Amino acid sequence: MRSIRTAAVGAVTLSLALAATACGGGSSTGGSNDSPKTLTYWASNQGASIEVDKKVLQPELDRFEQQTGIKVKLEVVPWSDLLNRILTATTSGQGPDVLNIGNTWSASLQATGALLPWNAENFSAIGGRDRFVDSALGSTGARGQDPAAVPLYSMAYALYYNKKMFADAGIGKPPATWAELVADGKKLSKNGKWGLGAEGSNPSENIHHAFVSARQHGADFFTADGKPDFTNSGAVAGVQQYVDLMAKDKVIAPGNAEYAQNQSVGDFAKGKTAMLLWQSASANLASQGMSEDDYGIAPVPVQSGAPGTGAQVNSMVAGINLAVFKNSDNLDGAKKFVKFMVSDAEQKVLNTAYSSIPPVKSAQADASFTTAANAVLKDTLAKSAAALPQVADESQFETAVGTAVKELFADAAAGRPVTADSVKAALEKAQQQMPAA
Repeated sequence: MRSIRTAAVGAVTLSLALAATACGGGSSTGGSNDSPKTLTYWASNQGASIEVDKKVLQPELDRFEQQTGIKVKLEVVPWSDLLNRILTATTSGQGPDVLNIGNTWSASLQATGALLPWNAENFSAIGGRDRFVDSALGSTGARGQDPAAVPLYSMAYALYYNKKMFADAGIGKPPATWAELVADGKKLSKNGKWGLGAEGSNPSENIHHAFVSARQHGADFFTADGKPDFTNSGAVAGVQQYVDLMAKDKVIAPGNAEYAQNQSVGDFAKGKTAMLLWQSASANLASQGMSEDDYGIAPVPVQSGAPGTGAQVNSMVAGINLAVFKNSDNLDGAKKFVKFMVSDAEQKVLNTAYSSIPPVKSAQADASFTTAANAVLKDTLAKSAAALPQVADESQFETAVGTAVKELFADAAAGRPVTADSVKAALEKAQQQMPAA
Protein backbone atom coordinates (compact mmCIF):
# COMPACT_ATOMS: atom_id res chain seq x y z
CA MET A 1 0.00 0.00 0.00
CA ARG A 2 1.40 3.41 -0.91
CA SER A 3 1.44 5.85 1.96
CA ILE A 4 0.39 9.49 1.78
CA ARG A 5 4.05 10.35 2.32
CA THR A 6 5.08 8.34 -0.73
CA ALA A 7 2.50 10.09 -2.87
CA ALA A 8 3.69 13.47 -1.65
CA VAL A 9 7.29 12.56 -2.41
CA GLY A 10 6.26 11.73 -5.97
CA ALA A 11 4.69 15.15 -6.40
CA VAL A 12 7.73 16.90 -4.92
CA THR A 13 10.07 14.87 -7.11
CA LEU A 14 8.27 15.91 -10.24
CA SER A 15 8.24 19.54 -9.11
CA LEU A 16 12.03 19.38 -8.79
CA ALA A 17 12.28 17.77 -12.20
CA LEU A 18 10.20 20.50 -13.75
CA ALA A 19 12.27 23.16 -12.03
CA ALA A 20 15.46 21.66 -13.46
CA THR A 21 14.29 20.72 -16.92
CA ALA A 22 16.53 18.13 -18.56
CA CYS A 23 18.55 17.61 -15.38
CA GLY A 24 19.36 13.99 -16.04
CA GLY A 25 17.58 14.23 -19.36
CA GLY A 26 20.75 14.35 -21.41
CA SER A 27 21.78 17.08 -23.78
CA SER A 28 19.39 18.80 -26.12
CA THR A 29 20.69 16.64 -28.95
CA GLY A 30 20.13 13.38 -27.11
CA GLY A 31 22.33 10.65 -25.70
CA SER A 32 25.28 8.68 -27.01
CA ASN A 33 25.92 5.21 -28.40
CA ASP A 34 28.60 4.07 -25.95
CA SER A 35 26.88 0.73 -25.27
CA PRO A 36 25.60 -0.33 -28.70
CA LYS A 37 25.05 -3.99 -27.76
CA THR A 38 22.93 -3.56 -24.62
CA LEU A 39 19.67 -1.91 -23.58
CA THR A 40 17.72 -1.70 -20.35
CA TYR A 41 13.92 -1.78 -20.53
CA TRP A 42 11.38 -1.02 -17.81
CA ALA A 43 8.07 -2.67 -18.70
CA SER A 44 4.83 -1.99 -16.87
CA ASN A 45 2.94 -4.82 -15.15
CA GLN A 46 0.26 -5.61 -17.75
CA GLY A 47 -0.47 -9.24 -16.92
CA ALA A 48 -1.79 -11.07 -13.88
CA SER A 49 1.68 -10.93 -12.29
CA ILE A 50 5.22 -9.82 -12.98
CA GLU A 51 6.12 -13.43 -13.78
CA VAL A 52 3.38 -13.57 -16.43
CA ASP A 53 4.82 -10.43 -18.02
CA LYS A 54 8.29 -11.94 -18.10
CA LYS A 55 6.94 -15.02 -19.87
CA VAL A 56 5.22 -12.82 -22.44
CA LEU A 57 8.08 -10.40 -23.04
CA GLN A 58 11.28 -12.41 -22.75
CA PRO A 59 10.77 -14.49 -25.94
CA GLU A 60 10.18 -11.25 -27.87
CA LEU A 61 13.30 -9.66 -26.41
CA ASP A 62 15.27 -12.75 -27.36
CA ARG A 63 13.91 -12.42 -30.90
CA PHE A 64 15.05 -8.79 -31.00
CA GLU A 65 18.53 -9.86 -29.88
CA GLN A 66 18.64 -12.50 -32.61
CA GLN A 67 17.73 -9.90 -35.21
CA THR A 68 19.99 -7.07 -34.05
CA GLY A 69 22.64 -8.48 -31.73
CA ILE A 70 21.41 -6.10 -29.00
CA LYS A 71 20.66 -7.70 -25.62
CA VAL A 72 17.76 -6.21 -23.64
CA LYS A 73 17.80 -6.37 -19.84
CA LEU A 74 14.16 -6.49 -18.71
CA GLU A 75 12.63 -5.25 -15.48
CA VAL A 76 8.87 -5.37 -14.99
CA VAL A 77 7.89 -2.59 -12.58
CA PRO A 78 4.64 -2.74 -10.56
CA TRP A 79 2.20 0.10 -11.20
CA SER A 80 2.38 1.11 -7.55
CA ASP A 81 6.08 1.94 -8.04
CA LEU A 82 6.36 2.88 -11.71
CA LEU A 83 5.65 6.61 -11.64
CA ASN A 84 7.92 7.34 -8.69
CA ARG A 85 10.69 5.21 -10.25
CA ILE A 86 10.41 7.20 -13.48
CA LEU A 87 10.36 10.55 -11.68
CA THR A 88 13.47 9.62 -9.73
CA ALA A 89 15.18 8.62 -12.97
CA THR A 90 14.35 11.95 -14.62
CA THR A 91 16.17 13.84 -11.88
CA SER A 92 19.07 11.46 -11.26
CA GLY A 93 19.74 10.53 -14.87
CA GLN A 94 20.02 6.90 -13.71
CA GLY A 95 17.20 5.30 -15.63
CA PRO A 96 16.61 2.74 -18.35
CA ASP A 97 17.14 3.26 -22.06
CA VAL A 98 13.52 2.44 -22.93
CA LEU A 99 10.47 2.37 -20.67
CA ASN A 100 6.74 1.94 -20.65
CA ILE A 101 4.70 4.88 -19.36
CA GLY A 102 0.99 5.21 -18.72
CA ASN A 103 -0.24 7.36 -21.58
CA THR A 104 -1.85 9.77 -19.11
CA TRP A 105 1.64 10.73 -17.86
CA SER A 106 2.95 11.75 -21.27
CA ALA A 107 2.66 15.52 -20.91
CA SER A 108 4.00 15.54 -17.34
CA LEU A 109 7.06 13.49 -18.22
CA GLN A 110 7.50 15.48 -21.43
CA ALA A 111 7.79 18.63 -19.31
CA THR A 112 10.85 17.23 -17.48
CA GLY A 113 12.84 17.31 -20.72
CA ALA A 114 14.19 13.82 -19.98
CA LEU A 115 12.45 11.94 -22.80
CA LEU A 116 13.41 11.79 -26.46
CA PRO A 117 10.98 13.88 -28.57
CA TRP A 118 9.43 11.94 -31.42
CA ASN A 119 9.91 14.47 -34.17
CA ALA A 120 9.47 13.73 -37.88
CA GLU A 121 12.97 12.27 -38.16
CA ASN A 122 12.51 9.90 -35.24
CA PHE A 123 9.04 8.81 -36.37
CA SER A 124 10.48 8.16 -39.82
CA ALA A 125 12.97 5.74 -38.24
CA ILE A 126 10.07 3.57 -36.99
CA GLY A 127 7.90 3.70 -40.11
CA GLY A 128 6.16 7.07 -39.79
CA ARG A 129 3.65 8.81 -37.57
CA ASP A 130 0.74 7.96 -39.84
CA ARG A 131 1.01 4.28 -38.86
CA PHE A 132 -0.73 5.09 -35.55
CA VAL A 133 -4.42 5.71 -34.87
CA ASP A 134 -5.38 9.25 -33.88
CA SER A 135 -6.88 8.35 -30.47
CA ALA A 136 -3.56 6.81 -29.42
CA LEU A 137 -1.49 9.74 -30.67
CA GLY A 138 -3.76 12.09 -28.71
CA SER A 139 -2.22 10.83 -25.45
CA THR A 140 1.46 11.14 -26.29
CA GLY A 141 2.12 14.64 -24.98
CA ALA A 142 1.02 18.24 -24.92
CA ARG A 143 -0.63 19.72 -27.99
CA GLY A 144 1.67 21.60 -30.29
CA GLN A 145 4.78 19.69 -29.21
CA ASP A 146 6.50 16.64 -30.63
CA PRO A 147 5.20 13.53 -28.83
CA ALA A 148 7.16 12.36 -25.81
CA ALA A 149 6.45 8.70 -26.52
CA VAL A 150 5.09 6.23 -29.05
CA PRO A 151 1.82 4.29 -28.55
CA LEU A 152 2.37 0.64 -27.64
CA TYR A 153 -0.94 -0.76 -26.30
CA SER A 154 -4.40 0.84 -26.54
CA MET A 155 -7.06 0.00 -23.98
CA ALA A 156 -10.45 1.09 -22.76
CA TYR A 157 -12.55 0.26 -19.73
CA ALA A 158 -15.40 -2.22 -19.97
CA LEU A 159 -17.79 -3.91 -17.56
CA TYR A 160 -17.01 -7.60 -17.08
CA TYR A 161 -19.80 -9.65 -15.50
CA ASN A 162 -20.10 -13.24 -14.31
CA LYS A 163 -22.85 -14.91 -16.33
CA LYS A 164 -23.68 -17.62 -13.80
CA MET A 165 -23.85 -15.24 -10.86
CA PHE A 166 -26.15 -12.98 -12.88
CA ALA A 167 -28.38 -15.91 -13.84
CA ASP A 168 -28.53 -17.20 -10.25
CA ALA A 169 -29.61 -13.72 -9.10
CA GLY A 170 -32.30 -13.53 -11.81
CA ILE A 171 -30.55 -10.71 -13.68
CA GLY A 172 -31.07 -11.04 -17.41
CA LYS A 173 -28.67 -8.44 -18.81
CA PRO A 174 -25.73 -6.30 -17.71
CA PRO A 175 -26.46 -2.88 -16.21
CA ALA A 176 -26.39 0.06 -18.62
CA THR A 177 -26.76 2.83 -16.02
CA TRP A 178 -25.24 3.45 -12.60
CA ALA A 179 -28.65 3.04 -10.97
CA GLU A 180 -28.94 -0.39 -12.57
CA LEU A 181 -25.39 -1.29 -11.51
CA VAL A 182 -26.20 -0.43 -7.90
CA ALA A 183 -29.49 -2.35 -7.98
CA ASP A 184 -27.84 -5.39 -9.54
CA GLY A 185 -24.88 -5.12 -7.20
CA LYS A 186 -27.14 -5.26 -4.16
CA LYS A 187 -28.80 -8.45 -5.44
CA LEU A 188 -25.38 -9.99 -5.99
CA SER A 189 -23.79 -8.94 -2.67
CA LYS A 190 -24.67 -11.86 -0.43
CA ASN A 191 -23.31 -15.07 1.06
CA GLY A 192 -19.78 -13.70 1.25
CA LYS A 193 -19.74 -12.55 -2.36
CA TRP A 194 -19.92 -9.01 -3.68
CA GLY A 195 -21.39 -7.16 -6.61
CA LEU A 196 -18.32 -5.23 -7.77
CA GLY A 197 -14.56 -5.21 -7.28
CA ALA A 198 -12.30 -2.16 -7.00
CA GLU A 199 -8.66 -1.22 -6.37
CA GLY A 200 -9.29 1.31 -3.62
CA SER A 201 -5.64 1.75 -2.65
CA ASN A 202 -4.36 2.31 -6.19
CA PRO A 203 -4.25 6.06 -6.95
CA SER A 204 -3.90 5.55 -10.71
CA GLU A 205 -6.92 3.25 -10.89
CA ASN A 206 -8.89 5.63 -8.66
CA ILE A 207 -8.21 8.62 -10.87
CA HIS A 208 -9.47 6.85 -13.98
CA HIS A 209 -12.86 6.19 -12.39
CA ALA A 210 -13.01 9.61 -10.73
CA PHE A 211 -12.31 11.30 -14.07
CA VAL A 212 -15.03 9.38 -15.89
CA SER A 213 -17.56 9.88 -13.10
CA ALA A 214 -16.84 13.62 -12.99
CA ARG A 215 -17.26 13.87 -16.76
CA GLN A 216 -20.62 12.12 -16.45
CA HIS A 217 -21.59 14.87 -14.01
CA GLY A 218 -20.63 17.48 -16.59
CA ALA A 219 -17.36 18.41 -14.94
CA ASP A 220 -13.60 18.20 -15.29
CA PHE A 221 -10.72 18.60 -12.84
CA PHE A 222 -9.04 21.39 -14.80
CA THR A 223 -10.32 24.63 -16.27
CA ALA A 224 -10.04 25.32 -19.99
CA ASP A 225 -6.75 27.14 -19.42
CA GLY A 226 -5.27 24.20 -17.48
CA LYS A 227 -5.74 25.34 -13.89
CA PRO A 228 -6.76 22.81 -11.19
CA ASP A 229 -10.46 22.91 -10.28
CA PHE A 230 -10.88 19.87 -8.06
CA THR A 231 -13.73 21.11 -5.85
CA ASN A 232 -16.35 22.05 -8.43
CA SER A 233 -19.75 20.48 -7.76
CA GLY A 234 -19.54 17.98 -10.61
CA ALA A 235 -16.14 16.67 -9.54
CA VAL A 236 -17.34 16.30 -5.96
CA ALA A 237 -20.50 14.50 -7.07
CA GLY A 238 -18.54 12.21 -9.36
CA VAL A 239 -16.05 11.16 -6.71
CA GLN A 240 -18.78 10.68 -4.13
CA GLN A 241 -20.80 8.47 -6.48
CA TYR A 242 -17.79 6.23 -7.04
CA VAL A 243 -16.81 5.92 -3.35
CA ASP A 244 -20.48 5.46 -2.39
CA LEU A 245 -20.40 2.09 -4.15
CA MET A 246 -18.64 0.97 -0.97
CA ALA A 247 -19.70 3.58 1.56
CA LYS A 248 -23.44 3.80 0.90
CA ASP A 249 -24.51 1.21 -1.64
CA LYS A 250 -22.47 -1.62 -0.05
CA VAL A 251 -21.75 -3.38 -3.36
CA ILE A 252 -17.94 -3.29 -2.97
CA ALA A 253 -16.32 -5.26 -0.13
CA PRO A 254 -14.63 -3.06 2.51
CA GLY A 255 -11.43 -5.07 2.05
CA ASN A 256 -11.12 -3.66 -1.47
CA ALA A 257 -10.03 -0.38 0.15
CA GLU A 258 -6.62 -2.03 0.56
CA TYR A 259 -6.35 -3.47 -2.97
CA ALA A 260 -3.60 -2.02 -5.17
CA GLN A 261 -2.07 -4.97 -7.03
CA ASN A 262 -4.91 -6.18 -9.30
CA GLN A 263 -6.47 -8.29 -6.52
CA SER A 264 -9.93 -7.30 -7.74
CA VAL A 265 -9.21 -9.07 -11.04
CA GLY A 266 -8.30 -12.20 -9.11
CA ASP A 267 -11.49 -11.98 -7.04
CA PHE A 268 -13.56 -11.75 -10.21
CA ALA A 269 -11.74 -14.71 -11.78
CA LYS A 270 -12.43 -16.77 -8.65
CA GLY A 271 -16.13 -15.88 -8.54
CA LYS A 272 -15.84 -13.77 -5.39
CA THR A 273 -17.27 -10.72 -7.16
CA ALA A 274 -19.83 -10.58 -9.95
CA MET A 275 -18.66 -7.46 -11.80
CA LEU A 276 -15.39 -5.75 -12.62
CA LEU A 277 -14.62 -2.40 -14.26
CA TRP A 278 -11.27 -2.93 -15.95
CA GLN A 279 -9.05 -2.17 -18.90
CA SER A 280 -8.79 -5.03 -21.37
CA ALA A 281 -9.00 -7.82 -18.79
CA SER A 282 -9.51 -10.93 -20.95
CA ALA A 283 -5.91 -12.16 -21.03
CA ASN A 284 -5.48 -11.48 -17.31
CA LEU A 285 -8.62 -13.48 -16.54
CA ALA A 286 -7.54 -16.35 -18.79
CA SER A 287 -4.18 -16.54 -17.04
CA GLN A 288 -6.09 -17.03 -13.78
CA GLY A 289 -8.15 -19.89 -15.17
CA MET A 290 -11.39 -18.09 -16.05
CA SER A 291 -12.95 -19.20 -19.32
CA GLU A 292 -14.26 -16.62 -21.77
CA ASP A 293 -17.56 -18.52 -21.67
CA ASP A 294 -17.96 -17.65 -17.99
CA TYR A 295 -18.22 -13.89 -18.36
CA GLY A 296 -19.73 -11.25 -20.58
CA ILE A 297 -18.39 -7.85 -21.59
CA ALA A 298 -20.45 -4.67 -21.83
CA PRO A 299 -19.82 -0.91 -21.97
CA VAL A 300 -19.22 0.85 -18.66
CA PRO A 301 -22.54 2.26 -17.38
CA VAL A 302 -23.52 5.91 -17.83
CA GLN A 303 -25.96 8.06 -15.88
CA SER A 304 -28.72 7.48 -18.46
CA GLY A 305 -29.08 6.68 -22.13
CA ALA A 306 -26.21 5.28 -24.20
CA PRO A 307 -22.45 5.92 -24.09
CA GLY A 308 -21.16 8.80 -26.18
CA THR A 309 -19.41 12.13 -25.88
CA GLY A 310 -19.81 14.80 -23.22
CA ALA A 311 -21.68 13.55 -20.15
CA GLN A 312 -21.97 10.10 -21.73
CA VAL A 313 -18.22 9.42 -21.59
CA ASN A 314 -17.63 5.97 -20.06
CA SER A 315 -13.87 5.48 -20.24
CA MET A 316 -10.64 7.38 -20.29
CA VAL A 317 -8.45 6.80 -23.35
CA ALA A 318 -6.34 4.11 -21.76
CA GLY A 319 -3.06 2.78 -22.99
CA ILE A 320 0.66 2.33 -22.64
CA ASN A 321 3.27 4.37 -24.47
CA LEU A 322 6.90 3.52 -25.14
CA ALA A 323 9.45 6.22 -24.32
CA VAL A 324 13.22 6.62 -24.66
CA PHE A 325 15.44 8.51 -22.23
CA LYS A 326 17.44 11.15 -24.12
CA ASN A 327 20.60 10.32 -22.18
CA SER A 328 20.56 6.67 -23.31
CA ASP A 329 24.00 5.17 -23.96
CA ASN A 330 22.49 3.39 -26.96
CA LEU A 331 20.15 5.86 -28.60
CA ASP A 332 20.27 4.16 -31.99
CA GLY A 333 19.58 0.78 -30.41
CA ALA A 334 16.72 2.23 -28.37
CA LYS A 335 15.04 3.49 -31.53
CA LYS A 336 15.57 0.10 -33.17
CA PHE A 337 13.88 -1.50 -30.17
CA VAL A 338 10.90 0.86 -30.42
CA LYS A 339 10.63 0.06 -34.13
CA PHE A 340 10.64 -3.65 -33.29
CA MET A 341 7.96 -3.30 -30.57
CA VAL A 342 5.58 -1.35 -32.84
CA SER A 343 6.12 -3.58 -35.87
CA ASP A 344 2.99 -5.32 -37.13
CA ALA A 345 4.28 -8.73 -36.04
CA GLU A 346 5.08 -7.67 -32.47
CA GLN A 347 1.92 -5.62 -32.15
CA LYS A 348 -0.11 -8.76 -32.89
CA VAL A 349 1.85 -10.88 -30.43
CA LEU A 350 1.87 -8.39 -27.55
CA ASN A 351 -1.65 -7.01 -27.87
CA THR A 352 -3.03 -10.53 -28.18
CA ALA A 353 -1.17 -11.54 -25.03
CA TYR A 354 -2.58 -8.58 -23.09
CA SER A 355 -6.03 -8.50 -24.74
CA SER A 356 -5.40 -4.87 -25.67
CA ILE A 357 -5.93 -3.09 -28.97
CA PRO A 358 -2.99 -2.33 -31.28
CA PRO A 359 -2.50 1.42 -31.76
CA VAL A 360 -0.91 0.61 -35.13
CA LYS A 361 -3.57 0.81 -37.84
CA SER A 362 -2.43 -2.13 -39.93
CA ALA A 363 -2.16 -4.41 -36.88
CA GLN A 364 -5.53 -3.28 -35.49
CA ALA A 365 -7.19 -4.33 -38.74
CA ASP A 366 -5.95 -7.91 -38.33
CA ALA A 367 -8.60 -10.60 -37.82
CA SER A 368 -7.04 -11.42 -34.45
CA PHE A 369 -8.65 -8.30 -33.02
CA THR A 370 -12.25 -8.81 -34.11
CA THR A 371 -13.43 -10.72 -31.01
CA ALA A 372 -16.54 -9.69 -29.08
CA ALA A 373 -14.35 -8.29 -26.30
CA ASN A 374 -12.33 -6.19 -28.70
CA ALA A 375 -15.49 -4.97 -30.41
CA VAL A 376 -16.63 -3.36 -27.13
CA LEU A 377 -13.19 -1.85 -26.52
CA LYS A 378 -12.80 -0.53 -30.07
CA ASP A 379 -16.28 0.98 -29.99
CA THR A 380 -15.57 2.66 -26.67
CA LEU A 381 -12.27 4.11 -27.88
CA ALA A 382 -13.90 5.38 -31.07
CA LYS A 383 -17.10 6.83 -29.61
CA SER A 384 -17.17 7.37 -25.85
CA ALA A 385 -13.67 7.61 -24.37
CA ALA A 386 -11.97 10.86 -23.38
CA ALA A 387 -8.27 11.54 -22.80
CA LEU A 388 -7.20 12.64 -19.36
CA PRO A 389 -5.88 16.22 -19.32
CA GLN A 390 -2.61 16.47 -21.26
CA VAL A 391 -1.17 19.12 -18.95
CA ALA A 392 2.24 19.33 -17.34
CA ASP A 393 0.79 18.79 -13.86
CA GLU A 394 -1.18 15.68 -14.83
CA SER A 395 0.89 13.19 -12.85
CA GLN A 396 0.62 15.34 -9.70
CA PHE A 397 -3.13 15.41 -10.34
CA GLU A 398 -3.22 11.62 -10.51
CA THR A 399 -1.22 11.29 -7.31
CA ALA A 400 -3.10 13.95 -5.36
CA VAL A 401 -6.67 13.12 -6.36
CA GLY A 402 -6.02 9.38 -6.61
CA THR A 403 -4.70 9.44 -3.04
CA ALA A 404 -7.69 11.51 -1.90
CA VAL A 405 -10.01 8.82 -3.28
CA LYS A 406 -7.87 6.17 -1.58
CA GLU A 407 -8.35 7.96 1.75
CA LEU A 408 -12.11 8.20 1.16
CA PHE A 409 -12.24 4.45 0.49
CA ALA A 410 -10.34 3.92 3.76
CA ASP A 411 -13.00 6.00 5.53
CA ALA A 412 -15.76 3.94 3.91
CA ALA A 413 -14.09 0.67 4.90
CA ALA A 414 -13.78 1.87 8.50
CA GLY A 415 -17.43 2.90 8.65
CA ARG A 416 -16.70 6.61 8.76
CA PRO A 417 -19.25 8.72 6.87
CA VAL A 418 -18.47 9.83 3.32
CA THR A 419 -20.44 12.99 2.60
CA ALA A 420 -20.35 15.73 0.01
CA ASP A 421 -18.53 17.88 2.56
CA SER A 422 -15.90 15.24 3.34
CA VAL A 423 -15.35 14.57 -0.36
CA LYS A 424 -14.96 18.29 -1.04
CA ALA A 425 -12.51 18.62 1.85
CA ALA A 426 -10.43 15.71 0.52
CA LEU A 427 -10.35 17.23 -2.96
CA GLU A 428 -9.49 20.66 -1.58
CA LYS A 429 -6.54 19.10 0.25
CA ALA A 430 -5.50 17.45 -3.01
CA GLN A 431 -5.66 20.74 -4.89
CA GLN A 432 -3.42 22.38 -2.28
CA GLN A 433 -0.75 19.80 -3.17
CA MET A 434 -0.61 21.01 -6.76
CA PRO A 435 2.22 23.35 -7.82
CA ALA A 436 1.43 27.04 -7.60
CA ALA A 437 0.68 28.67 -10.93
